[in-house]
Amino acid sequence: MQFLVKMFRNNMRQYGMLVALALIMILFQILSDGILLRPLNVTNLILQNSYILVLAIGMVLVIIAGHIDLSVGSVAAFVGAVSGIMMVNWSMPFWLAVIVSLALGALIGAWQGFWVAYVRIPSFIVTLAGMLMFRGLTMLVLKGQSIGPFPETFRNISSGFLPDPLGNGELHLMSIAIGLGLSLILIWNEWRIRKTDLGYQFDVAPIGIFAAKVAAMVLVLNIFIYVLARYEGIPNILIILFFLILIYTFITNKTVIGRHVYALGGNDKAASLSGVKTKRVSLYVFINMGVLAALAGLIFAARLNAATPKAGVNFELDAIAASFIGGASMSGGVGTVVGAIIGGLVMGVMNNGMSLIGLGIDWQQGIKGLVLLLAVAFDIYNRNKAS
Repeated sequence: MQFLVKMFRNNMRQYGMLVALALIMILFQILSDGILLRPLNVTNLILQNSYILVLAIGMVLVIIAGHIDLSVGSVAAFVGAVSGIMMVNWSMPFWLAVIVSLALGALIGAWQGFWVAYVRIPSFIVTLAGMLMFRGLTMLVLKGQSIGPFPETFRNISSGFLPDPLGNGELHLMSIAIGLGLSLILIWNEWRIRKTDLGYQFDVAPIGIFAAKVAAMVLVLNIFIYVLARYEGIPNILIILFFLILIYTFITNKTVIGRHVYALGGNDKAASLSGVKTKRVSLYVFINMGVLAALAGLIFAARLNAATPKAGVNFELDAIAASFIGGASMSGGVGTVVGAIIGGLVMGVMNNGMSLIGLGIDWQQGIKGLVLLLAVAFDIYNRNKAS
């Protein structure tokens, strides 16, 4: 029992948000008469929030580094517009258009990162200017009109599903098989981590608690996969998100550049004196954000099947909210990719659940604002308590 209390206290923010997510899902499952967790709605929940989750991954790194990016919604809209021109008007192959679009996002990120890192203009001002500039460029290149439809191969990025050569149409057996495979990998990875910690004589959970934790993770994973398998199976976008989470979790936890991002946000002067090239790290963070904003713009355009001047509105607010709700700190140096994903899911489930029970957009905005305020207040409380 003592170990459980210590474990929860050391990971209070992340476990707290997991508990909050579970409680929110249970609440809306009851209020919506069971609609929330139906296979069709769960799939739609993933598809509807995929681009926000992609943005949240990039945004949490920006916030960890001590910056902010208000331009991501406009950048996503601009890249989506350019991709529409390339694929629809110019008949460019979709794969080439995607590569060019991601490169454009990197260029935009480098442009904004240069002003922040080397000219020392605050990121709030630079990205506010970028938000206005790229929104204007979006309307300019589209001439106030939408462009579509996109090729089917491109639309499958956002609305397609994993094929099922094993299934009979009633249950997506390929998804079930993938879920079982992921379960084995999860068990092996958790055991490997435990064995490594024991080798370094770190504190580890008793074997009973460890087994219960792994069993709970495997159970949740397979229930989730089973729900998806009852509809069309695993969406393509979920596979993209899965690999993004793996890659960026590895970068933040296991690489030098990841440690440098945390050091920059924790104390930029101390990081500089320790040999961290702080300007270069800031530049890299914004380049990465530009690429992920471009990817989010492509995903949104593929889902909408059109590039529109109004795309990306308020995307930046949702991504920032997801990062803060998921545990990122206003002062920088604190946050995780998994936390940002959890925060994004909290926002997504709340949006979907409130829509299902018929709450108007006015109530939805007010409640989301209150949740964000409470999340930041909780962060400040924890920091004051620690100091």
